[in-house]
Amino acid sequence: MIGRLSRPSRRTLLAGSTAVAAGALTAGCGGAVVGLDPIKKSLDIGNGSEPLSLDPHKASGQWENNIIGNLFMGLTTDDEEAQPIPGMAERWETSEDGLTWTFYLRDATWSDGTPCTAHDFEFALRRILDSATIAEYASILYPILNAEACKKGDLPIDALGVRAIDAKTFEIRLEHPAPYLPGLLKHYTAFPVPRHVVEKHGDAWITPENVVTNGPFTLVKWWSNYMIQLKRNPRFFDAGNVKLEELFFYPTTDDDAAARRVMRGELAWSTSFPGKKADYYEKELPGYVQIHPWMLLNYISLNTRRPPFNDPRVRKALALAVDRDFLCSQIWKAGYSPAYSIVPPGMYNWPSGSKVFFADWPLEQRRAEAVKLLEEAGYGPGKPLKFAFRHRNSRDNPRIAVVVQNDWRSLAPWVDVELVGTETAIHYAAMRAADFDAADGGWIADYNDPRNYLYLFETRTGPQNYPAFSDARYDELMHAADNERDATVRAGLMREAEKIALDACPIVCLAFGGSTNLVHPRIEGWKGNLEDTHRARWMSIKGA
Repeated sequence: MIGRLSRPSRRTLLAGSTAVAAGALTAGCGGAVVGLDPIKKSLDIGNGSEPLSLDPHKASGQWENNIIGNLFMGLTTDDEEAQPIPGMAERWETSEDGLTWTFYLRDATWSDGTPCTAHDFEFALRRILDSATIAEYASILYPILNAEACKKGDLPIDALGVRAIDAKTFEIRLEHPAPYLPGLLKHYTAFPVPRHVVEKHGDAWITPENVVTNGPFTLVKWWSNYMIQLKRNPRFFDAGNVKLEELFFYPTTDDDAAARRVMRGELAWSTSFPGKKADYYEKELPGYVQIHPWMLLNYISLNTRRPPFNDPRVRKALALAVDRDFLCSQIWKAGYSPAYSIVPPGMYNWPSGSKVFFADWPLEQRRAEAVKLLEEAGYGPGKPLKFAFRHRNSRDNPRIAVVVQNDWRSLAPWVDVELVGTETAIHYAAMRAADFDAADGGWIADYNDPRNYLYLFETRTGPQNYPAFSDARYDELMHAADNERDATVRAGLMREAEKIALDACPIVCLAFGGSTNLVHPRIEGWKGNLEDTHRARWMSIKGA
């Protein structure tokens, strides 16, 4: 089972001739390369937060995706640039109405040699969409026929629109056309799980001693809050083209500390670094800095379930008051731009979206309007506006929280904002449980379609609709967009829905992000992409 063990260093793990060979190499700033071992063909990776789970049906974070996506593979998978390509399915067909997709699976096995078949996919999708399964991310799969009704318990799970026609043929029927389905199916919620192992071990199936995988790597060790070790899966269908032998993932909630570990040669790749120090790292680590556009929205959720945020005037006031330009130019910096809409630019079939009503107002006008709205809502010296702002304790988030707190406090002396910082995984768990007043967060799209942002604010979305926004017209528009096959009309419907959410201000859009990675120049096959997804299957060590 997952436990806390003693923490041997990677130098201990590399003891012997391989460590000596690795020590003969140098990192970009000088010193022994421990994080990149060309003899053992291993990488040490700074990975943000500690995973809460590696079960594809229980995960919800990018840091978990970075690991799970190397262990398991869906019907489709990511290429080097995170575009969907055939995975366990060699090919697929779509019916004329776009509602039935038939996938033809390749010959493949789990890491214990058991065949990986269409029955595993049927079992997995029924498992995640069963009303008895706690799966926070299940709503992403609601395009599947009857998925929502099954998840709510209104229909039996065998009514779900998936079936194994035979061992190598899998059918998915949809509620509405979903041209983005190949991109969605490479998300971990749609991964297969090994029925023969899950039924034997229950929730303990994912522990290192029990788990079997169908992806390019297998799970060797999970030392809680220290390291997760993967090794190459010799039974993976394309194992002969997987060049790396081992991966070591470390939770690195402090970006500065992670960057220092890269500089010392302890990590070959950090999945984030402080953007404000990009120039410094360009100088100290030549060839390491990778900054790319990213499908990321940073925003603040306002809990509409409770006062004061059940009042739209208060929500609008707080949205008006934040100086997004300062946040992007002085704190986030590299790759970030102010966000006045929900959907980032550059998304598929999204030439432009709606903008919040005050997008073109000068800051002084916005803040004057904010004070007016708060006073109309009844707040003032005799009735102060008091609430807690929960934020993540990782990366730049504590500094962002202080600036936002000051922006809100600057409106009037009777605005009192308390900061509450927590570890990232715990923070998101609290948000899903509605245990917050206001809380920061980031949404990284799971597939390249505007719907993946806008679905967050549908009433039916559930726990991931953090502010619990609910608007009948918004829901109607999203439903109409789902059933619209004309791409231009569909985009127009979603833009109208986006405007409704922006006008209601259940969230405070802050910034569209860029990905910031530090990647050892000897790592080949790492390519920047809009999803910031990088599967080790495609990577190798130059000269190894």
